[in-house]
Amino acid sequence: MRGFNYYERIHRAFHDHPTVFKLLLVSTLSGGGVAVAFSDSNQPKTSDEFKKKKVIVLGTGWAGVSFLKNLKSSSYDVHVVSPRNYFAFTPLLPSVTNGTVEARSIVEPVRNIVNKKPFKVDFREAECYKIDPEKRKIYCRSKHNKNLGGDEEFTMDYDLLVVAMGASSNTFNTPGVEEHAFFLKEIEDAQRIRRNIVDCYERASLPNISEEEKKRIMHFVVVGGGPTGVEYAAELHDFASQDMARLYPSVKNYLKITLLEAGDHILNMFDARITKFARSKFQRDGIDVKTGAMVTKISEKEVSAKDIKTGQNLSLPYGMVLWSTGVATRPVVQEFMKQIGQGNRRVLATDEWLRVEGCDDIYALGDCATINQRSVMEDIAAIFSRADKNKNGLLDVQEFKEVIGDICNRYPQVNIYLQKGKLKSFDDLVANAQGTNKKEIDIETFKKALSEVDSQMKNLPATAQVAAQQGAYLANCFNRMEECGKYPEGPVRVRGTGHHRFEPFRYKHFGQFAPLGGEQTAAQLPGDMVNIGYSSQWLWYSVYASKLVSWRTRYLVVGDWTRRFIFGRDSSKI
Repeated sequence: MRGFNYYERIHRAFHDHPTVFKLLLVSTLSGGGVAVAFSDSNQPKTSDEFKKKKVIVLGTGWAGVSFLKNLKSSSYDVHVVSPRNYFAFTPLLPSVTNGTVEARSIVEPVRNIVNKKPFKVDFREAECYKIDPEKRKIYCRSKHNKNLGGDEEFTMDYDLLVVAMGASSNTFNTPGVEEHAFFLKEIEDAQRIRRNIVDCYERASLPNISEEEKKRIMHFVVVGGGPTGVEYAAELHDFASQDMARLYPSVKNYLKITLLEAGDHILNMFDARITKFARSKFQRDGIDVKTGAMVTKISEKEVSAKDIKTGQNLSLPYGMVLWSTGVATRPVVQEFMKQIGQGNRRVLATDEWLRVEGCDDIYALGDCATINQRSVMEDIAAIFSRADKNKNGLLDVQEFKEVIGDICNRYPQVNIYLQKGKLKSFDDLVANAQGTNKKEIDIETFKKALSEVDSQMKNLPATAQVAAQQGAYLANCFNRMEECGKYPEGPVRVRGTGHHRFEPFRYKHFGQFAPLGGEQTAAQLPGDMVNIGYSSQWLWYSVYASKLVSWRTRYLVVGDWTRRFIFGRDSSKI
């Protein structure tokens, strides 16, 4: 009985502490008994050995959510900090402004997204108001109701920081914009615009409103001829002509929509065929498009603008004005840029591996950052020297082709240059530089061959497509931690080769859409393909439905589209 109790205690000790005790049964001949011994050679690992790198993700927009969805490695302690606890499908925000799609249909709670991960991800609903790169800390403030504690502040340490905070609307310091204009960056913006549109109709319908006042109230001004401004103007026209005209017949003739663009064309980033079609369609729909008009001031009831070519001043009384003229860096990012020596830049600069320049443990992606591409001519001597294997000061054609391959990987403007115009091959590039069929290339010919390519460098557009690809790219880098060793997160050079562990980020453009109203959409697809009309609208429906973040949001959005076809748009202010 004693023996049974003895071994039972051993068994329980092993069961309760499997990582500390290792039971060894050693059968010995001497004494004919069984000796029991414990080995503690497998000591528990220290806290440092068990410690995972703490990764903090700032933001739940396209870049941040794409990073979280594609992060598969459980080697990190992941925390998310954002002032909003949801992801919003921002390309459909213009549809929310007129009731085509409900606001709740295009949002997915962040906790729904992170709870699907096979490892734990903590979320904190708070605003990061300061980044301290020296102490590796972020300072946060909650924005809950005062009766819940109000502006509660806290700090968080990090090993790796992913800044994906997006951007704010760029007012260009135009007087009155912040006070009187509407923006379209967030769900709350779209809801406010929807309520204000209905307010304009309701007020213009009151019996004591004068004719002049009705004209002012029913004048909707859109500042900015980019995709957001154009799509909003088109959605507003459809809402007014298809739904509100039936509900408010007494004021439908007072409606006026004006689109102001400082440039020469609307949709400047699109093909010229799309720009031309968009303008002609807006003219047919009665939307007044004024190009070359720079807004100088917005007062409570009037937009002041100036014709850039003639210098003539314009005065436009309005009922509502939407400001959609680009993006600006958020104050917290601006302050961070000053700390790291980027205070003279307009936007946070990263290298081509999305690592913030000057910070080895901070990454930035999406609208809050831009990739600072190096020009080829800065490194031309080093490139030539590395390619000149026999050090005779000349490159043969094969050496030139080999180094061009490396250059195309490091400097994307070279690849863009080769794909444009008549230059389709390396041989064309060489021939264009030297003008003869020389067998060898000297340094001056080499410089001449590459002297024009730096002009092809362009910053990536601030679009959801770019942000999503950057988030997926960075997550894939993080996923390779075990196989890449100590520094898997970015551009670590392999000694002696001059190459990097990871390919730099390269944006792949999959096309873009411009909904123009009336079930017509302009589509610019890869390969210089342009399609305009009703067929593109159905392509737009299918692509946007497929890009929604979950099956729940897909079901809701498709249901909203179906409801709109059958019953029309909802004109309530809820």
